[in-house]
Amino acid sequence: MKKILIAASFAFFMMSCKSGQTSTTAVTPEVKVNIDLNVIKDDKVMVTVLPSPTKEETVTFNIPKTVPGTYSADNYGKYIENVKAYDAKGNSLPIAKMDDNTWRISEATKLSKVTYWVNDTYDQETQGGIGGKDVFSPAGTNIDPDCFMVNTHGFVGYFSDKKEVPYTVTISHSDKLFGATSMTDLDAAANQDTFKASRYAELVDHPIMYSKPDYTTFKVEDMDILISVYSPTGKFKAADITPAMETMMKAQKKFLGPINNTKKYAVLLYLSDLSKNDAKGFGALEHTTSTTVVMPEMMPEQEMAEQLKDVVSHEFFHIVTPLGIHANEIHYFDFNAPKMSKHLWMYEGVTEYFANLFQINQGLISEDDFYNRMSDKIRQASQMNDTMPFTKMSANVLENPYKDQYLNVYQKGALIGMCLDITIREKSNGERGILDLMQKLNNEYGINKPFNDEELFDKIVSLTYPEVKTFLDTYVNGPTPIPYEEFFAKVGVTKAKTKVAGNVFLKGQTPYITVNPNTKEIMPIPGIDLPEFYTKLGIKNGDVIAAINGTNYNLDNIYDLIMASQSWKDGDAITVKIKRDGKESELKGKIVLPYEEVDGYQLTDKSKNALKEAWLKG
Repeated sequence: MKKILIAASFAFFMMSCKSGQTSTTAVTPEVKVNIDLNVIKDDKVMVTVLPSPTKEETVTFNIPKTVPGTYSADNYGKYIENVKAYDAKGNSLPIAKMDDNTWRISEATKLSKVTYWVNDTYDQETQGGIGGKDVFSPAGTNIDPDCFMVNTHGFVGYFSDKKEVPYTVTISHSDKLFGATSMTDLDAAANQDTFKASRYAELVDHPIMYSKPDYTTFKVEDMDILISVYSPTGKFKAADITPAMETMMKAQKKFLGPINNTKKYAVLLYLSDLSKNDAKGFGALEHTTSTTVVMPEMMPEQEMAEQLKDVVSHEFFHIVTPLGIHANEIHYFDFNAPKMSKHLWMYEGVTEYFANLFQINQGLISEDDFYNRMSDKIRQASQMNDTMPFTKMSANVLENPYKDQYLNVYQKGALIGMCLDITIREKSNGERGILDLMQKLNNEYGINKPFNDEELFDKIVSLTYPEVKTFLDTYVNGPTPIPYEEFFAKVGVTKAKTKVAGNVFLKGQTPYITVNPNTKEIMPIPGIDLPEFYTKLGIKNGDVIAAINGTNYNLDNIYDLIMASQSWKDGDAITVKIKRDGKESELKGKIVLPYEEVDGYQLTDKSKNALKEAWLKG
């Protein structure tokens, strides 16, 4: 993002603000924002914010501490520098920084504009926001001549007296860059975009990615879809990614049926270059009509396709909740003193469940694949605090010890959705499930009608069965772990041992390989028992792994090696160049993946087949 006002524009806005200050005519409250992406200074850009006049002697200017969907305190104000306030004549007004995200402006009746410099987050990441202090990359920002990730909450602030007024944002940029967003550009110029939002919350819900044009568009029924890709080396193209995305989204829309909360949806895919300081938090962040996705560009194509299918499908299903079904805490979100809703089990959990259920429902995966996915979620949920009430964790997710349990929304949260689905199917003789419930809730509330947090469970029970109340009170609002085998048994699925393929370089978080810090060479860890992958090829402890399938590897690109191995299959041919006692040799053979026997589930009771079919295919 770069903000430079050309002389004519600057004069125009100065005159507009000055006349607004002195006129006796009532002025409609609004905020105008100017960002120029044509100039970068020390990896920063300037933003100019021009509010309509205020009657308040003192106001605060705020940059968000937290934004919806992140469930973390990221303090975006830490990336804002040199905040200044001016009157219509260009004189400085008193301004004081109150905390990381808040500035108090005195003599505010004279306020004409606020200016500040914005630094980005991507080149400051160390852990990508997972378990560390970084902003999660899909919620972060990038300032680079080749690609600007304009997550608007990282660039645009709000005034304490103008939280609900309209915003007009004008962005100047190179005519070689395309601004991908679900918003509508109201400026016909090739080097300038203008966007309008009814309020601040709507503005920050619409990210924009500026990059060299590489995008596709298609329709899913009456919904317009935009897929925009930034790939530093050009390894991935939007045209290559789109067919799978189109197939998936059409299946999702068919699965959702009458739910139709948006007419336009954008997927902004940023591929990170890990050879430099760049985004490291991989995943996605939902918005009501778009999603931002960050992945490593080095990811193999097959693995990328699988990741995008799971990640984007999850985010797309957020058009059901929280877009169509959400609490007051979300609808009137306080960006700097947020009060969190109790219902992450629904916003994230049911969404994640749908992202898996629709794939078996629409024939994209097999039944065994689906059972394995749910089994994996049970295993991962068992490693979390299984007695912490989910509603309590959700309402307190920004604080310890609850925030450490947040990732369980994708595991136990999805399993809550599954068990509710099975319960509703059983009580309705297979005729209805949790999708039917969500459709009814969407009709009851919708985009512009939030619910009261404390009333949701009663509403759900009124639309379903008393047994649903028992489930919610016991397993969601209470501390009792869910007996998953009891719910699976209702649809003829029972516990069974299954084999899960592992990675030849890692067992969980434990590596089989290490690096010589002096030479950067990769080698098996000395003294450990090596999996068959090594012994079948003839790799021994002490050997240096110099190259695999013609690509040289060392410490500098060891992550590339790990990523490449994610797509390896049993029996694939492999060539490994090793160094032993100073001599190089080439070993050829086949990949042998390690397998681990784990608890899982499989269909055994065919007498429940009718209910099982209604659950998975209804």
